[in-house]
Amino acid sequence: MTAGQTQEPEAGRETASGSRRPGFAAELFLGRMRTDLLTLPEGDPRRLGPAEEAFLARLRDFCEKDVDSAAIEREDRVPDAVIEGLKDIGALSIRLPSRYGGLGLSSLCYLRALMITSTTHPALSELLAAHQAIGLAQPLLLFGTEEQKQEFLPRCVREISAFALTEADIGNDPYRMRTTAVYDPASDSYVLDGVKTWTTNGVVADLLVVMAVVPAADGGEGRMTAFVVEAGSPGVTVEHRNTFLGLRGLENGCIRLHQVAVPARNRIGAEGEGLDIALAAQDTGRLSLPAACSAAAKWSLKIARQWSVARVQFGRPIGRHDAVAGKVSFIAATAFALEAMVEVIARRAETGDTDTRLDAELAKLFASEQACVIADELVQIRGGRGYETADSAVRRGERGIPVEQLLRDVRVGRIFDGSSEALRTFLAHDLLESHRPAPKEQEREAPRTGGPSYGHGGALDAHLGFVERICRRLAGELGRVAAGPAARLDERQRFLGRIVDIGAELYAMTVSCVYARALDGVDGPPGELADAFCRHARLRVGELLDRLDNNTDEADREVTGRVLDGRYAWLEDGVVDPSVDGAWIAEPDPGPSTAANLRRIVRPTGTDTSQAPDPAMRRSG
Repeated sequence: MTAGQTQEPEAGRETASGSRRPGFAAELFLGRMRTDLLTLPEGDPRRLGPAEEAFLARLRDFCEKDVDSAAIEREDRVPDAVIEGLKDIGALSIRLPSRYGGLGLSSLCYLRALMITSTTHPALSELLAAHQAIGLAQPLLLFGTEEQKQEFLPRCVREISAFALTEADIGNDPYRMRTTAVYDPASDSYVLDGVKTWTTNGVVADLLVVMAVVPAADGGEGRMTAFVVEAGSPGVTVEHRNTFLGLRGLENGCIRLHQVAVPARNRIGAEGEGLDIALAAQDTGRLSLPAACSAAAKWSLKIARQWSVARVQFGRPIGRHDAVAGKVSFIAATAFALEAMVEVIARRAETGDTDTRLDAELAKLFASEQACVIADELVQIRGGRGYETADSAVRRGERGIPVEQLLRDVRVGRIFDGSSEALRTFLAHDLLESHRPAPKEQEREAPRTGGPSYGHGGALDAHLGFVERICRRLAGELGRVAAGPAARLDERQRFLGRIVDIGAELYAMTVSCVYARALDGVDGPPGELADAFCRHARLRVGELLDRLDNNTDEADREVTGRVLDGRYAWLEDGVVDPSVDGAWIAEPDPGPSTAANLRRIVRPTGTDTSQAPDPAMRRSG
């Protein structure tokens, strides 16, 4: 496959079987460091095809000239003109196959686009990602019929979609879903009722993917099912536009569905396949957040470098002071590692022959955690100016650098798309399953190290040797836990979480070395950054390894039990609670909406809504 080309996403259904090669992460936790599974193409791995480079240049030009990011932050709204401009460029259909009107570009191009838009303002990248990664296009490409694709995918070029899954009492547990879909044979349709609490793009969506439970006919458990719902259908009401700590301009809404009639032909997949559809959509879009985190780290490096030179204290630039130098080094090294993760995993996922689900989940976990540390360190480097808003700095006559905004915006990464705690638990569960004894016919031989010998020697080979030694130890730890009593696993979440975190560090070390070698001689000395990152990571791994045996887990569970029982409630005296009275978890009242519909229709006057992107921006074929 040449740069600038991509396999059609529909192929995902066929290659999602066990016929695909295991990903590097899966092998790593089995004690096998197979760097052959991270092979990059010859030449500069950052180079894309001409159509993709042209699209990204056009997108960057638009963001730099036509988007007022300060206004979005100030007004908590992305203007209609900006959204329409993104549509004109084709930014809503980057990966959509050209036969449906999209640009048909690669996943890596899509991730690069998110990096451009997220650093312009994260509300833009969230708009694009919610539409393309988990919105209507991806579920239809993976599970839809050809008739559904022909009907809805061309609309995704200019119409915005949203994925309505979350409810007030779901969190990370989709089995608590209460939205129902009751089949009416007389009209061959389903009637949907329920309330979706946090739906990104829900306020501006034209099309919704709604997850609902079809009651079981035999009185058993309901079957979670996915439906395409027109956002303007009778009974669909956007009751509330949610606001958050960060991500101002995000069109996230609370949507009520009351007696919404949906034709049976709008059901995606079979009844009961809803969770599979939701997970598959998440898997394909899992790298969206790491891409945004990588972009945040790259921007942080630029600001840290420039400020550490410009700011002089005690007779020299602050970057020359040891206390600040450590922070700058950390930001630079980690920014390189995050870029490496996104670039390497995206390239491997694009081939379609490797199961990169676990790789992407590790990347999401690692990137979201590290981005928060980077943002916090950047605030510290900037001092009082880091805590001040960019708007305030401008009014004082200084450059407006939105560092405090970065801190607020990246924080959600540890929550969105699966919280860090939930991801560690889910990953640990899958890893333990891979270590349980398999039937003889399923056992297979695999090399302990399938990676080629680079033959370079030096620091990077030493770091890779460290990765190989530690991954074998992790495999041993997981094997012992898997062979033990399953009943105690809920009491070992932090222990298993540390193993996952160690694996994420080892993964980041490996892709950094692989990426650095691929860039050797292309653009400066990337090996120095890979070496710096690996040195930092080895220290963190050492601490985590030590805490596998030396920890306070059992004592913490005992203390927490007493806290929950109220034994230490006296410690809460002497303060004022500013919280507003209300239910901890609001139970939605059934029935029709009594609120005004806050749905925002993005339509410029006189615009043909069927307009497609400039054909010159599409990949041929």
